[in-house]
Amino acid sequence: MQSAVLKGTQSGYEVILNESSSLEQINIDLKNLLNRLSESNLKKSEDIKLNIRIGNRLFSQEQKNTIMENINSYHGLSVGHFMSNVLTKEDAEAKFKQKYIEPMSKTIRNGQEVNIDGDVLFFGNVHEGGKLFASGNIYNMGNIKGIVQAGYPDNEDKLIIGNLHNAQQVRVGEQYDIVSDNPINNKESTVVYVNDLHLLSYGKINELKEINPKFFNRIGGII
Repeated sequence: MQSAVLKGTQSGYEVILNESSSLEQINIDLKNLLNRLSESNLKKSEDIKLNIRIGNRLFSQEQKNTIMENINSYHGLSVGHFMSNVLTKEDAEAKFKQKYIEPMSKTIRNGQEVNIDGDVLFFGNVHEGGKLFASGNIYNMGNIKGIVQAGYPDNEDKLIIGNLHNAQQVRVGEQYDIVSDNPINNKESTVVYVNDLHLLSYGKINELKEINPKFFNRIGGII
């Protein structure tokens, strides 16, 4: 049985590696496969990206580099990305954080800065001069008089939802508004987001489907 097999898909080409084969055998079979593919491609002179499906195993970066160097040595061939059925610890933690919302009830005083990795449901108080930063979305049920930023440091796909009319400054990614210069409505339904022109904008919860369709679908379209 060949340890490296080429498969055509709607999105391009995949090289399927036998998960029970040794890396040495994979490289031998992969070289034979690439020789045939390269000869065929010379007639068409097109660039082909190969996605590498490795099944129920993980490759180290060194092992990936060996395969990429092998493929990149052939004219017109390059590696798209590696696909595995196994999650690394880091990937698993990242997926968990995407779904988990951290509740927080604390007071952030002048000069203090709190950073949250992921989404946060905030019940506390941010005094003037205090800073609340989250890499994900911020759902505010508390009282914010300081600075609040979702998508820290530069992710503009995130949202801030809640009453922010007392805040000093609101930020999403790298976009920000000084609230005294641009007053925000005193409403719990306020949604702060970055629009298609990369400007900070304000909407309402019942407009979420139009503001951020991905987020709306993520929460099941319940609003």
